[in-house]
Amino acid sequence: MFKVMVRDNMSPVAKKILEATGKIQVVVDNDKANAEPEVLSEIIRGFDGLAIRSGTKVTDRVLENPGKLKVIGRAGVGVDNIDIKEATRHGIVVMNAPGGNTVTTGEHAISLLLSLARNIPQATASLRGGKWEKKQLSGVEITGKVLGIIGLGHIGRVVADRAIGLRMKVIASDPFVSQDAAKKLNIELVSIDELLARSDFITLHVPKLPETENMIGSAMIAKMKPGVRIVNASRGEVVNLDNLYEAVKSGHVAGAALDVFPKEPPDYSHPVFGHPGIIFTPHLGASTGEAQNKVAEMIAEQMAAYLLNGVIINAVNFPSLPKEALEQISPYLILAERMGSLMGQMVRKVHDITISYCGNVAHLNTRPLTHAALKGILSSFTHNPVNYVSAPEIAKDKGIEVHEVISESKDDFAGSIRLKLIGHDNGPGEIWGTIFGNKIPRIVRLGEIYMDAIPEGYMIIVQNYDKPGVIGNLGTSLGRHNINIGRFQLGRLKERALCMINIDTPANEDVLEEIRKLPNIISARLVHLD
Repeated sequence: MFKVMVRDNMSPVAKKILEATGKIQVVVDNDKANAEPEVLSEIIRGFDGLAIRSGTKVTDRVLENPGKLKVIGRAGVGVDNIDIKEATRHGIVVMNAPGGNTVTTGEHAISLLLSLARNIPQATASLRGGKWEKKQLSGVEITGKVLGIIGLGHIGRVVADRAIGLRMKVIASDPFVSQDAAKKLNIELVSIDELLARSDFITLHVPKLPETENMIGSAMIAKMKPGVRIVNASRGEVVNLDNLYEAVKSGHVAGAALDVFPKEPPDYSHPVFGHPGIIFTPHLGASTGEAQNKVAEMIAEQMAAYLLNGVIINAVNFPSLPKEALEQISPYLILAERMGSLMGQMVRKVHDITISYCGNVAHLNTRPLTHAALKGILSSFTHNPVNYVSAPEIAKDKGIEVHEVISESKDDFAGSIRLKLIGHDNGPGEIWGTIFGNKIPRIVRLGEIYMDAIPEGYMIIVQNYDKPGVIGNLGTSLGRHNINIGRFQLGRLKERALCMINIDTPANEDVLEEIRKLPNIISARLVHLD
């Protein structure tokens, strides 16, 4: 039975979905006192999963000794409140729920834009104060106005679609979007400077990155069209509040609408909160019942898929794969991990590694395959758990350099994975693998010797001189110890030969030592492949 903690007043649908599996126990903890790092760090050690929204901060202090924690699920897009590097170091998968609140956040940006254009919050406050300030609260039309969208991701595209429906002229700036992609959306893609100069309204939809922090500051504001109105429903750190206040105060910026702040809750003594031209909402972008149910449903299903089946979806520290792609790549994941494990158990020393993906395999997402190979190798050298997430970080800590080579050359196989240990000179330093029949992993080369072996279960790897009697002696010796041979694969090159023997029960060191003493045997080693 797995155990998952759900925090931050998450929609009850998450608990319902997790418990419906019959294999996951859920503890709902909304106590703010338990979010303190020193408290949370103690609590989470007994949990396999932690599901949160934005309220819980999972810092390096919290993850210092995470116990059996395997996955952190963020019901939403932003993962600023999670120390991803520290989670990765401990092999913890961090996943989010992109798209679950895309429409809601985009709609909120449009709501802020309309409210800003027509002074709706100010008018509400005025009427509640017993005033009728019709002339003072006159607004502007949005029809025909130019909306500049900075960041044309999922949310930016929702905003663009709604704005076009409102008869606005939409331009956008995003270095990762092509002209063709923007054109299909009826959006004009322009440089950031052109966007600033032309836009009547600017809405921000960028992530928090070093290059986006304080992006909307005095320098960028100076390039904006006089009378521009700014909407920020992305990240609070993107806008410099001091510079924004001065720009609105001077009249260069006609108004601003903010849903997010550098610190939340914000410092209410800041002068922006006293300026009538700036309106606010308390981070409501994703706060609709529909969106909260959606992201809770998504994160619960993703966490269950990982805990119960090892399927990684929407992880931010491991490549996520659609179901169809996962089905296609799964046999190669098994193959890569077993190849790595076999080599790790054979050489007993970590070296720099070159992994080549050839033929059909070159067209797959090879990053998970590299993670799998590293997991197999590194698991052979430690009793501590190694998984797909932690393997690259462990390799980096050990100073192992990993080189990937992509080649569409098919050679003797439609597709193959080739793993080579750089600088290795003690035993076979290279292994090739492929998939037969779309699902059966095979080892087709070990060292310089070609063969056809199925990497599974217990195997004895024997290197020998190619002389008569070796196979008979091996069979006799194993039979004497009541060890049944499941498969026997043999490859030869000049005067050398290599045997890969699948056995039904493990052979102890006494058996291996007896084999090593047989005539013409060079080496014998037992490996175990799950």
